[in-house]
Amino acid sequence: MSLKIGDIVPNFTAKDSHGEVFESQSVLGRKPLVIYFYPKDNTPGCTTEACSFRDQYEDFKDLGAEVIGISSDSVKSHHKFANKHQLPFILLSDQDKKLRHLFGVRDSLFGLLPGRVTYVIDRNGVVILIFDSMNAGKHIPKALETVKELVL
Repeated sequence: MSLKIGDIVPNFTAKDSHGEVFESQSVLGRKPLVIYFYPKDNTPGCTTEACSFRDQYEDFKDLGAEVIGISSDSVKSHHKFANKHQLPFILLSDQDKKLRHLFGVRDSLFGLLPGRVTYVIDRNGVVILIFDSMNAGKHIPKALETVKELVL
């Protein structure tokens, strides 16, 4: 299965960087969401992307949106990554790749790296943007612009 624009995101659960179970229904269908999948904690592109989301996090919050980062790293890795870079948003561990499959995020670079894809979901839980690019820097402005169009 692969989510497409116009699809409603099904509910899902995963462990966050504190080892707590995150239930998507706590935010899905309640507020705009930016869910971004990234390859790996503490790699140059992923750190740049996470810190850019951190630096613009208040802009997303001001628009009523929540940001969620997902990779297949462990809870422990996410915890260290979030603390090291003071990431204020939710990081989810997808070690079994269930979320990656649920959303339809494909591997890139001939299957060597997990893909980097950002989804913007409206307050009704409908996918309105799928941005698939290995260029980490382009995800944040695209997501913010889309959220602004949703709420303004």
